[in-house]
Amino acid sequence: MDPPSTAPAPSAAEPEPGGDRLRGGSLGLLDIASSTMANIGPAMSFYFGFGLLATTAGVASPLTIIVAGITVALLGNTLAQFSRAHPSAGGFITFVGKTFGPTSAVTTALLITAGYIIAISSVIAISGGFLEMTLHYYFGWNVPWILFTLILTALAVLLMIRGVGVSTKLAGYFFAVEMSVLVVVSVWVIAKHGAHLSLKPFEPSHVKGGMSGLAEGFPLAVYMFVGWENSAALAEETDNPRRNVGRAVFFSIAMMSVGYVLFAYATVTGFGYDADKTGAAAVPFIDVAHGTLGVLAFFAYLAGLTSTLGSLIAGTNSQTRLLFNAGRERLLPAFLGRVHPTRRTPLNAIMVFVSAGTLIIGGWGLLHIIGGKGSMDPVNYFAESSTMGTILILLVYLASNLALPFYYRRYQGAEFNVVRHAVLPLVGAAAIIVPLYYLAKPGQSTPYDWFPYLALGVLLVAWLYAVLLVRRDPGLGERVGSIVADAE
Repeated sequence: MDPPSTAPAPSAAEPEPGGDRLRGGSLGLLDIASSTMANIGPAMSFYFGFGLLATTAGVASPLTIIVAGITVALLGNTLAQFSRAHPSAGGFITFVGKTFGPTSAVTTALLITAGYIIAISSVIAISGGFLEMTLHYYFGWNVPWILFTLILTALAVLLMIRGVGVSTKLAGYFFAVEMSVLVVVSVWVIAKHGAHLSLKPFEPSHVKGGMSGLAEGFPLAVYMFVGWENSAALAEETDNPRRNVGRAVFFSIAMMSVGYVLFAYATVTGFGYDADKTGAAAVPFIDVAHGTLGVLAFFAYLAGLTSTLGSLIAGTNSQTRLLFNAGRERLLPAFLGRVHPTRRTPLNAIMVFVSAGTLIIGGWGLLHIIGGKGSMDPVNYFAESSTMGTILILLVYLASNLALPFYYRRYQGAEFNVVRHAVLPLVGAAAIIVPLYYLAKPGQSTPYDWFPYLALGVLLVAWLYAVLLVRRDPGLGERVGSIVADAE
């Protein structure tokens, strides 16, 4: 337990902690729900994740998605309960920090920031990479993908600086396009194969390798939902966040679960329930769309483009709020906690977040060249960086689930419910251990075998930094979560 003490008065050179506020009331329930689903990026996540999932879990990969959806719903309960009691732009940082003290808050801030920056770098890369793939497929162009990445990222940053309302709505429009295309193509594929439909994808006996295959495919399925927590960090700019954040979380998880099961069933059906053929395809869904009706492939490519752009905008919007709030509360450097003077958007946090993600892409590519692997492929990079980022993010999910029972017993004792505030989060914590184990288990190929050690290194550095910062600024604990999102 961190000892309580009085925070030192800010110096004249620094603004009062919490002095910068985001523009409240800019977003409604539909806005944050659509932003959350755009952050998940169902087309992007499904296109580049399902082939490997089918290889791992077999024909019954849709069943693995159902299990993952239930697990993510358990995590959603934790986020909804925290947001109902203490809505904050700090999200997980605030929830863990208010429960376990300032050292845990700073450690969580660094872990989640590192995880999200690495993960968003995968989206930044694939946005240009997928555009290159599309133009090469239809026109035979061979423009380097990194040029498209830089242009699209710059445009996205300008849009996000302009305002959370306009950027969130655009991300929502992008999501509407991709979701519509995914549903239409899936229904068309299923209808075409109507005479040969099978329930094999939902039968446990058809999971490749039985329970071990289900467990091994589980982290891949869970990854397709990453971004479900988007709405919590938008609480300060949301109408009635105590109610709307939880609603947006559950609605998004439910819609994505149903959608993914539909897309997965259509894909394995299109491949004649052959998991090997499904896994061998570069982008299985596009291959199925093309094999069903040529024009559907064009719309599938369009869905992929809108998905990467929507995920880039929605993910950066949400995740930079965590960075901003950590700077505002002095968990991280104070300049991160400043807003644009007129737009009220976290300008510095956006610039640092996106710049760091772009630099990681450059550094990763340099390592490929030094290692003799040649130029970096954006699809491979997407898989590698998203895996590394997911490990760090899962650690924060785990800590948040463990924190919920303690938080409600300490601060919301009168509202404590054994099922909602103890049983469900502890079951969720246990479920998170499964993907963590499979992402960190020995014997994986390089660079995946290095990721567990890198994650431990990040955790150790974050903890040491947190210990030193709290000793230097013992009043930090009083500032964690001090700004409640719906406070006047």
